Amino acid sequence: MVNHDPLTFQLYLERLLDFAPKLWESLQETTIMMGLGSMAAILLGLPLGTLLFLTAKGKPAENRWFYTVANIFVNIVRSFPFLLLVVAMQPAIRAFYGRATGDPVAASFPIMLISIALYARFVEQSLLDLPRGVLETAEAMGADLWQLIIKFLFVEARSSLVIGFTSAFVSFLSYSTVMGVVGGGGIGDFAIRYGYQRYETDIMYTAIVIIIVFVQLIQWLGFKLANKLDKR
Repeated sequence: MVNHDPLTFQLYLERLLDFAPKLWESLQETTIMMGLGSMAAILLGLPLGTLLFLTAKGKPAENRWFYTVANIFVNIVRSFPFLLLVVAMQPAIRAFYGRATGDPVAASFPIMLISIALYARFVEQSLLDLPRGVLETAEAMGADLWQLIIKFLFVEARSSLVIGFTSAFVSFLSYSTVMGVVGGGGIGDFAIRYGYQRYETDIMYTAIVIIIVFVQLIQWLGFKLANKLDKR
């Protein structure tokens, strides 16, 4: 039976206020991780996915060797259990950045790597779903490779690319919460350290609710933008 005792609720609010600075700090850390992951997805994952499409067999820039290497890279990173990926990358992160945990930037490296691979596959699939007529039209108009990408492929696939990024972003958020297991900071670390490990279940569930609300907001914004871009 749910306890509606006003005193209990007041105590919860008081405790929540005590945790507010740490909660706000964890949200800032999550924002940094999500921001760096999203940048990696757009700046590297989008071009990689486009190249996977263009260099596949029968496509305008067919290149068997590049496609094979890039495809293997994407498959390995996507199939690697994320927690094990984090552990496996720690020596390299420590050598490159100076520390591997306890810092949102350090925690972002595994997220950035999997963001690139995950969104690259979304991009490739979005472009593969385009009608064959898009390539034929570009070829008939004498478009070069750059024009094909910018004026035809990305324009026709823009709605699907946004939906793919939205889905990938939600996955990035899930990965960022895993970083809490290894002390990587963020909302996941807050839920584990100040909720689970201290048996403060209400604080833990508060963090979970915040994550759920954030995911729903991102999905709503993403699909709204995708619908606006879809001119069909």
